[in-house]
Amino acid sequence: MQVDLLIQARWIIPVEPAGVIHENHSLVVDDGKIINLLDTASAMQKYQPRALETLDQHVLIPGLINCHTHAAMSLLSGIADDLPLMDWLQNHIWPAEQKWVSESFVRDGTDLAIAEMLRGGTTCFNDMYFFPDIAAQQAVEHGIRANIGLIVFDFPTVWAENAEAYLSKALALHERLRHEHLISTSFAPHAPYTVSDEPLRKMLTFADELDSTIHMHVHETRHEVDEQLQKNGQTPLQRLHELGLLTPSFMAVHMTQLSADDIRFYAETGGHIVHCPESNLKLASGFCPVAACLEAGINVALGTDGAASNNDQDMLAEMRVAALLAKGVSGNASAVSAMQALQMATLNGAKALGLDDKIGSLLVGKAADVVAIDLSDVETQPVFNPLAQLVYAASRHQVSDVWVAGKRLLNKRQLTTLDLQDLRQRAAVWQQRLAGF
Repeated sequence: MQVDLLIQARWIIPVEPAGVIHENHSLVVDDGKIINLLDTASAMQKYQPRALETLDQHVLIPGLINCHTHAAMSLLSGIADDLPLMDWLQNHIWPAEQKWVSESFVRDGTDLAIAEMLRGGTTCFNDMYFFPDIAAQQAVEHGIRANIGLIVFDFPTVWAENAEAYLSKALALHERLRHEHLISTSFAPHAPYTVSDEPLRKMLTFADELDSTIHMHVHETRHEVDEQLQKNGQTPLQRLHELGLLTPSFMAVHMTQLSADDIRFYAETGGHIVHCPESNLKLASGFCPVAACLEAGINVALGTDGAASNNDQDMLAEMRVAALLAKGVSGNASAVSAMQALQMATLNGAKALGLDDKIGSLLVGKAADVVAIDLSDVETQPVFNPLAQLVYAASRHQVSDVWVAGKRLLNKRQLTTLDLQDLRQRAAVWQQRLAGF
C-alpha cells in the first residue's frame, strides 16, 4: 500500500495509552493523518512510502502544545526583567505596548515566536494578544497549528476602543477563520480585573452559541485575589462561577493562589488549568499546586506565557520545571511523573482546547503533528528510559524534525517555511526601536 510518509524511529511515545513506549517502531502517515503505528519490520513489508525517514537514535512524540502564549511579545523579551507582576505590567509592558504595538509589530513578533516554537517542538499554540487576525494569518502562512484568542478588555487599546468593539471584532474574526483547518478560536477576556460583568455575560452568550472555549488569566497573584475580595467579598473564581463562566470549556491560566476548597470547587466545574511555571517563578507570582489539582481530577495543561515574562517559548524546559516544581511544592518526589509531565505538554493541552479528537497523541486517525528528538547527544546518554531522558535531560536543541498535519516544518533543524536571516534582521530593527523606550 502506498502512503505519503513512513517514519522509522528507535522509540515512539504515543502518550495514549499512558506509559507505553514502543521500540523500533514506525509511524505511518497519509493525507496528513496517522494511519498506523507498528513495528518497523512489519511496516516495511506492508507499506510503500513516498517519503521514508529513518531516525534510529530518536524518540518520536506528539507535537507539544503551548497552551498559553502572547506570541508577539517575543519582541519584548528581556525589556523589563526582575520586577513583580503589577510593576512589570503597569509601568513597563503596557506603556511599551501602547507606544509600539501595531500590525507590523504583531506580524514580526509572531513570526519570531513561531520560529522558536517550531525549533523547540511546539506544533500548536494558544495565543492571547492584540491583532489576533495577524497572528492567525502568520500561523496559516507558516503551517503551524494555532488557537487564536479573541481578546476582550473594558478599556481601549490599539485593537478596539471598548468592550462592545472587542466582541464585535471577535465575532467577525471567528467567522473569517472558521474554515481554516489549522486554526481554532477561543474567547480571551484578559483577566477578572480588566473585564467587568456585562461584557463577560455577553461574551458567554456568544461562546455558548459558537460552542467556543474561553481562555483567561485567573488567580495569578495574591494581590489579584485580595483586591477582588476587598471589592465585593468574592474571590475572582467565585465571581466567574456566579457569572456562569466556569464550565468544561473554560481555561484558567496560572491559578497560583488556590486553597484546598478552591481546588475541590474548581474540579467540580470541569474547568481546565493552564500552568505556566517558569513565568510564575520569574514574576514571583506563586506556585500552582499542580499535584493536588491533578489528584482532584482537574485537567492541567502547560504554557510558557509570553516571552516578556519568561524570555523563551521552550516547552521542553517548561515540562521539566513543571515536574520538578510539583515535587518540591508538594513535598512528594512521586508527584507529576515524567509521563504526567509529557501528558501536560501534549494531550492535556489538546483537551483544554477541545482538540483532543485531532491532536495530543499519536493515535490512528489523529493529525500527524509529530516531533522527533535526537537522544544520541552525550547529554542524554545512556538511555535507560527514553521518557525519563526526554523530560529530565533533553534540550530543545535536540529537536531535529517537526511535522504538522503531515507537513514537514523542521527538517534536520532547518525551518522550511521561515527564513532565519530575515527574522534576525526584523528582530534587530525592533531592538533598535525599543532600546530607547
